[in-house]
Amino acid sequence: MLKSLFVLIMAAGAAFSQYKLEPAGPPPADLPGSIAATLQKDGTKVAGSGLVCEIWFVSKAPAGPKTTEEAVSLPTIPQGALLGALRFPGKGSDRRGQTIKPGVYTLRYSLQPVNGDHQGVAPQRDFLVMVPAADDTKPGDIPNIDDLMKMSRKASGTPHPAVLSMSSSSNAAFPELKKEGDSDWALHAKIGDTAVAVIVIGKVE
Repeated sequence: MLKSLFVLIMAAGAAFSQYKLEPAGPPPADLPGSIAATLQKDGTKVAGSGLVCEIWFVSKAPAGPKTTEEAVSLPTIPQGALLGALRFPGKGSDRRGQTIKPGVYTLRYSLQPVNGDHQGVAPQRDFLVMVPAADDTKPGDIPNIDDLMKMSRKASGTPHPAVLSMSSSSNAAFPELKKEGDSDWALHAKIGDTAVAVIVIGKVE
């Protein structure tokens, strides 16, 4: 009985430590220079049995007037603001389970529309939108949400943009990768003085 319990504990521990963080070094050379200049000098790798993705956040969180909309975790970040870049070395996926081709993508901030299509996705409406880096060459905000969604559909290759769920973070350590729920893994990191959490592995049901 004790042996069986030990095996179960070891299996649970192995599953919990399935993913880890490693240094990623400087931003990818194939990012536009104007975008790369806004990013932190050292990124973060998310690795499991192999490399999952690499992420570089901007050095300072962009800020604007505080939104009055409901269910917003990061109310001072403007719509369409550049928050970072991500590289998939192999086939990747987004929060909806959509397959994303290997390559480099910018990460821009947006809010889920208030409609029946997104009920139950997350308690907050904040998310990151992936855009192919070749199509996003200027670091300024993209305030028109329709324009941003159109750009992101090039990343997903479907009628729905490629997205990652995000929120503010109250974590004590940064960066840190933490399992949340049954299958989600959230990267807790600092963008300047702003603490954020991004679900880098997981799929909304």
